[in-house]
Formats: sequence, C-alpha cells, structure tokens
Amino acid sequence: MTVAGTTGDKKHKARPKRRNSRISSPTEIFPTSAALLTWYDRHRRALPWRAPPGAAADPYLVWLSEIMLQQTTVTAVAPYYLRFVARFPTVAALAEADIEDVLKLWAGLGYYARARNLHACAQAVAARGAFPDREEELLVLPGIGPYTAAAMAAIAFDRKASPVDGNVERVVARLFAVEEELPNAKPAIRALAAQLVPDRRAGDFAQGLMDLGATICTPKAPACVLCPFMASCAARARGDAETFPRKKKKREGRLRRGAAYVAVRADGAVLVRRRAAKGLLGGMTEVPTSEWRADFDDADRLVDAPQFAQRRSGAVREASWRRIPGVVTHVFTHFPLELAVFAARLPKSTAAPDGMRWIAREDIAAAALPSVMRKVLAHALGT
Repeated sequence: MTVAGTTGDKKHKARPKRRNSRISSPTEIFPTSAALLTWYDRHRRALPWRAPPGAAADPYLVWLSEIMLQQTTVTAVAPYYLRFVARFPTVAALAEADIEDVLKLWAGLGYYARARNLHACAQAVAARGAFPDREEELLVLPGIGPYTAAAMAAIAFDRKASPVDGNVERVVARLFAVEEELPNAKPAIRALAAQLVPDRRAGDFAQGLMDLGATICTPKAPACVLCPFMASCAARARGDAETFPRKKKKREGRLRRGAAYVAVRADGAVLVRRRAAKGLLGGMTEVPTSEWRADFDDADRLVDAPQFAQRRSGAVREASWRRIPGVVTHVFTHFPLELAVFAARLPKSTAAPDGMRWIAREDIAAAALPSVMRKVLAHALGT
C-alpha cells in the first residue's frame, strides 16, 4: 500500500489493508504525513534535546534523551538531562566516566539498568568512533532495543523508520480504532504506524506523532478539534476515542516486605553498601537491608542487621537497634514494597563491616541512592 509521503503530497485516497478483523475500517479520508508535518511546523514542542527547525540533530543528544525518556516523563527527565549533558557533553566524555559517577547523576530516574547500559553503549560507540545510522546496526549496541533504534534512525539520521512509543501507540490505535487489546495489539499498531511514515522528513514526522500524542491526543479528554488527523480518525468518528487503545488489566504484584538498617556514627556518617551489578537497582548505593520477600517474618527482622567488629580486638560490637515508627512504602514495576526501618548510633571509631562503607552525611545528597533508599533515610533521619 502507498502512503502520502511529504508536505507536498496531494490528497491521497489509499486505505490501509485490513490486518485482521479486530481493526476497524478507518474513515474514507486517509491520514497523510503532510497534515501532521504542517501541524508540527507550527506547534512543535521546544525540548532541551531537540534540534532547532532546519538544524541537524546530534545523535548523542537524541540517544541520551531517548534512553532517559523510557518509562519516564518529559517533565521528570529535563533537569536530569541538563545535568547529564553539562557533566558529559559528548559520548566520549561519558565513555571515559566512572560508572559510579554515572549512577550518581542517574539516581532518582529509576530503572537503573538503563544507566549501566548507557555507560556500556557509550564505550562501544567511542570505540567505533561514532553512532551507526541504520536500525540494524544500532540494535547491536548495549541497551538499544527496537524502539530506540528506530527513534535514532529517524530523528538523528532522518532514515525512514517508525518509532512507536506510548504516545504514538495511542494516536495510531485511535486513528484506526484498533480493537485488539494491548500488549497483543502492538505488532498491528507498529505495522499501521509504519504505513504512515513519509520518504522525507521521517525524523520530524516521528517527533510530530510523539508531540501529537503528548499534547492533543492525550489519554483523557483528547482535543480532537485541534488534531490534524481529525477528519481521518476512526475513533473520533465513532465518538469513543478515549477508550483507545484497549488494554488488558494489569495484575498487581504481590506485596514484598523487609527491613532496612540505618546505622549512624557519632560523626554523622551513615553505613551504606553497593548492590550487585545485575538485578533490581543494580550497582546502586543502599543502606543494608534484609531480603525483600512476600513471606517476610517479623520475628526475623533483625537477623540480617549489620554486625560491627571493634577495630583493635576484632570482637563483635552489638548495635542497639531501635524500630522507627511507621513503614516506608515504594512501588516498583512488578511489585509494591514495604520496609520496616531500624536505626542505631555507633561510636566514631566503629569500622564498617566487610563490603560496606561509611558515607559522610553531607555526601548523601550526591550519592547514587535510588528513591526507595532516600525514603528510608528521610524516615530514619527526619530529613
């Protein structure tokens, strides 16, 4: 099937092939790239990582922003992005950085495997000299999946590619009234989105779809009368745009519980350790905790508390742990967490147990602590 390709395209009457019986027939007016590009030229968002109109995009900035924006909002990402670019202005600078410094700047963005992959990818790109400009080559790099590869190919290199994020998914599902529920509908939505991509200005078109979903075709109360695809949208014609995309109800993960131990020396230093490189919050800094389990037994809440040895004799120094009233709650992607918090004060001469270290109170703000650990420290220290 042929799709209108540039801002100069004339009205096109081609209609998409029916992928399956669960995709409704769209309106008689097929959505054209020209309509969206005209809208985008007038209403494009000014974003810190977006190249000005007519300017070539910087692949490093495109890549960095796309990785940061995964599972995170534009509003949340902007300050992190600006700090990151100020510290690591080029992919070479990021490649040469210590992973601990990368994690410190990332702390608070969540999904910390992204930061580790970001660092590994920067090293791979620095080794080869530049980012590749094709999807299949980008996919080989650490942390770059199909969406990011398509986004970079389109936005950074203007290749004819079709990145489908949550905003684009919503726009396309409504345009064609895709009845199938997510996530099963994803292949059909990607195929429909690919039919819309023009031969020229693919990067602007991709960003236009993203902006349209973020500002006009919003999850609730979409502003259909302002949409460049208004006459083409099957869901609008039906009057039920808000019901798309169809989604299966998510199963909430089972609550996990555990204990967190906040040990404070007389000089104010706090005991921390580094989590394993792989897995949840990999490589991040944390206060010691018990295992987080659905069957956590309150009777065992101090079993995993740190043990301290006296510097000279090596004898075990018993810490007097006190329970801080209340609990710290946090929700991860797959499960909610509830932590009981225990605190203890120790002499300045107390040595850190193996695999742990003391961190000065004034250095906590800059440490690579995930949000849940900052909650624990605030709960224990009243900050």
